Amino acid sequence: MSATTTPSALPAALADDLRGRYGDRFSVAAAVREHHGKDESYHAPHVPDAVFFATSVEDISDVVRRCAAARVPMVPFGAGSSLEGHVLAVRGGVALDLTRMTRVRRLSVEDMDVTVEAGLTHRQLNHHLRNSGLMFSVDPGADATLGGMAATRASGTMAVRYGTMRENVLGLTVVLADGRVIRTGGRARKSAAGYDLTRLFVGSEGTLGVIAELTLRLHPRPEASAVAVGQFQTIAGAVDTVIQVMQLALPVARIELLDAAQMTAINRHAGLSYAALPTLFLEFHGDSDAIVANQTAGVEAIAAEHGGQHFRFAVQPEERAKLWQARHDALYAALALRPGSRAWTTDVCVPISRLADCIVQTQEDNAAASVVSTMVGHVGDGNFHVIYLVDPGNAAELAEVTRLNQRMVARALDMGGTCTGEHGVGLGKMAFLEQEHGDAIDVMRAVKRALDPRDLMNPGKIFHL
Repeated sequence: MSATTTPSALPAALADDLRGRYGDRFSVAAAVREHHGKDESYHAPHVPDAVFFATSVEDISDVVRRCAAARVPMVPFGAGSSLEGHVLAVRGGVALDLTRMTRVRRLSVEDMDVTVEAGLTHRQLNHHLRNSGLMFSVDPGADATLGGMAATRASGTMAVRYGTMRENVLGLTVVLADGRVIRTGGRARKSAAGYDLTRLFVGSEGTLGVIAELTLRLHPRPEASAVAVGQFQTIAGAVDTVIQVMQLALPVARIELLDAAQMTAINRHAGLSYAALPTLFLEFHGDSDAIVANQTAGVEAIAAEHGGQHFRFAVQPEERAKLWQARHDALYAALALRPGSRAWTTDVCVPISRLADCIVQTQEDNAAASVVSTMVGHVGDGNFHVIYLVDPGNAAELAEVTRLNQRMVARALDMGGTCTGEHGVGLGKMAFLEQEHGDAIDVMRAVKRALDPRDLMNPGKIFHL
């Protein structure tokens, strides 16, 4: 897919100044710029005029202040794993790469919190925590940076028990659009002091400032855990099992749905041998093996009422890791079903009581389509994803998927849901935001204008000013 170019937004004098100050940490090399002009989405790349590799909060503040003075757009960049075009430089400017900011600033085992730089990934953090008895729970699949995860309000497989980034970010250090540095929140587990600025920046997708450091909530590692895999004759049976499990408040740590097409894909990709049937992957955490066994037995009994069969259990860490790696590789497994395709990955989230209706109706639409698709979902919180495998040069395929996506989002909104449960808005969901939020969009615009009056922070995302 060829990149989309825009007229340079970077004055030569500013480029010379930044190159002189930061040397090779400020790059205009074509290969570096091209890498920072794309993500994992189907959107056409948009290449920045330059890339700055930050190593400190002070670095970011200085470069942001200089870019703001020259009215140069800025796009915060982490791992580039976003799925709705969040990091594309649609108006050129400077990509602010935070991947060299990977230090763990402070760890309190007693308080179960940690302060980290934004370029650290969630896997790197958990590796650092491996001997502490603690874990960071948010796992979106891709090894995303923690700053990017906060910016997109990431979720993942364990959100059903431990919450999303919204619940697990205690405080932030943010560089505003004029270069000022602010700190929001703190280490206390609750506060009634002033506006909740932390939650304002969590999910802001880089449009209000650059998240440079984060203070995060940690959780004890479970004493015992097990994974169960159950297969169903119908996707409705699988979803009805999920609904009943959630309504009975059974304490599952993860509950993931994969449709028959996705099971075919991961069997081929990961060398597994499951039947090509709708499948639930579940994980249970507890203080003892007996507690975990009791949880698994309860869920298995519910599944049997809805046609569940072929339950398999994995207790050993290596086997559990293999199963979850297969789930996390769902995108790449799906892509292998149609070599050379691009993934148009979309998601919605609905109230749990409407989940079966939404999934079944979406499946019916997709079954009648000419484009290959798979479905996966963090269904314990009503969130599911469809991966459409498209030829980005085929206008008819893109039009068909656009229609299917619009129908799915409209269906979710009619059911009291949202146009995106965890991918965020970026470029791809902008058209649906006003339909979902109505006049509240004007309040969002007012906040944006107050913090970024020149629209320099990741411009052209979420909504148009």
